[in-house]
Amino acid sequence: MTGRFSFSGKKVTVFGLGISGGGVGTVEFLVRQGATDIRVTDSKSALELAESVAKIERLPGVSLFLGEHRKVGFTDVDMVIKNPRIPWNNEYIELAMGAGVPVEMDSSIFFALCEKPIIGVTGTKGKTTTASAIAHLLKVAGKNVLEVGIGEMPMLSLAERSAHCDVVVFELSSWRLSALPNIRKSPHIAVFTNLYPDHLNYYSSMEEYFADKENIDRFQGSGDIFVYNAEISELVREAGKVVSRPIFFAREEKGGDGVFVRGEHIFCREGSGESAFASLSDIHVPGKHMIGNMLAAIAATRAFGVDFEAIVNGLRSFSGIRHRLEYVAERNRAHWYNDSAATIPDAAIAGIESFEGFPMVILAGGSDKNLDFDEFGKTIAESRNVKGVVLFSGDASEKLVASIRKHGGGKKIFGTVFSMKEAIERACAYVEPEDIVLLSPGAASFGLFKNEFDRGDQFRETVKLLGV
Repeated sequence: MTGRFSFSGKKVTVFGLGISGGGVGTVEFLVRQGATDIRVTDSKSALELAESVAKIERLPGVSLFLGEHRKVGFTDVDMVIKNPRIPWNNEYIELAMGAGVPVEMDSSIFFALCEKPIIGVTGTKGKTTTASAIAHLLKVAGKNVLEVGIGEMPMLSLAERSAHCDVVVFELSSWRLSALPNIRKSPHIAVFTNLYPDHLNYYSSMEEYFADKENIDRFQGSGDIFVYNAEISELVREAGKVVSRPIFFAREEKGGDGVFVRGEHIFCREGSGESAFASLSDIHVPGKHMIGNMLAAIAATRAFGVDFEAIVNGLRSFSGIRHRLEYVAERNRAHWYNDSAATIPDAAIAGIESFEGFPMVILAGGSDKNLDFDEFGKTIAESRNVKGVVLFSGDASEKLVASIRKHGGGKKIFGTVFSMKEAIERACAYVEPEDIVLLSPGAASFGLFKNEFDRGDQFRETVKLLGV
């Protein structure tokens, strides 16, 4: 590696070690690349970060500064690599940039070093399912695929592997996209699934949130491709601005090149040609909203050159992923589903609508991200299918309770709980044979759980352990 992203003999500050593994992966990457002075700083204590600290404290050249930050570590180094959740206007980031120290993220470093085509996927919801489906379809087509940002594998742990793959499928949050202007690169194929209010505890407005999302196509050229949801007006406008080739996906027919549904069949339009190559029955993941994710995956893989036969074979063999309407178990003839990745109200509403006609008990609520819960509360209150909701303690639940009562559904509030075990026990008091029990919180998981994946894992494990 040469230039700005050569780390041999360099001094680097890793700003934000964290508990999910990303910071650990960054440190390990820097050690492999020959950095000789790696300063790791985090406001959390060594005790809070014990699991992460144990993995890196004995690595050569690593110094730990935990429980506080020291200004000197941001002004006398060759680079600062920040945790994605740390905002760009953080005082230490501004201190570094004011001293002329470049600030990067794992995503910008990966993009800078990767020489293979990248299919990037963003959107408020559906990113992981869509990216996973794209990777699956490509693998069925015989491609050597590197999956980055999907799941919990730190992305810089994968950086060196990119040289040996055919294509990278990269799930990109708004935070990780915010670093791409540093290197002025966007994916070769950019996929934008949808846009809803989210992370408004981090962003000051939807406009600011969307501006980071737009980096997925901002630096594309004429030889690149923009795959967009034609049912979202902001994305239709974005498609009209791009210099790349736009390809739409939608559950209804639209103009231009794209993938859409007509009747029970899936069509692909390319120039003057149009093919009905698959059926909705070829899609085996549950939930009406999953159709859009699968259409996006089809459009992206077709744009990469995959033939229709391989796409259909991939669709038929893709059964979804964990934490997204994941079927967990049948207990007492009731069916238990894990939709813990539904961290915003719109996603939870989509989860409820996926089981239209089935009586259900919802496990919902948690921590607020400055979102509006009125429509979610209205859905619970007015739905004939929703018997009631068990709420996890948190400020989002307080908003949800107020909305449910406002819309006349007070009797559907089955109480507030402080653990997953308590939530499942409470749900058991109300379920009957053939009911659905759906964990679809519509909120974040701060406080009671490490993250949404921990929340979903606890649900799955507790359901099975309790034998309910």
